[in-house]
Amino acid sequence: MLFLENNYMMILVLISSGLMLLWSFFGNKIRGIKDVDTLAALQLINHKNALILDVREQKEYDNGHVLNAKLIPLGALGDRVTELEKLRARPVVVMCRSGQRSASAVASLNKQGFEAYNLVGGVIAWQKAGLPLEK
Repeated sequence: MLFLENNYMMILVLISSGLMLLWSFFGNKIRGIKDVDTLAALQLINHKNALILDVREQKEYDNGHVLNAKLIPLGALGDRVTELEKLRARPVVVMCRSGQRSASAVASLNKQGFEAYNLVGGVIAWQKAGLPLEK
């Protein structure tokens, strides 16, 4: 008991970091976000005619993006979601630089009835897989 009293701050840090680690592994599943890797994303694109939605900013997009990706920055997605209405029947693969912003976009799109998937690792993972970007 004396150990707990003398080290309560260290124990709180340990518990908090453990919870953050668990959230990083299970947070997207809890929020209902479907993650896909580059291979699964390519299968959705090639076999189900998935739309690629890039939620980065214009400057990031201009530095390199996936062929035929539609750019709607995350901050503008709420106002511009109507642009996707005619494509509602298609799955949507959402990407950003690393997969963090796109997870938020996927959560929003899923609430609005879209079949959206988060590309884990984003453009970074796309490039690491040796897949092309266009400028």
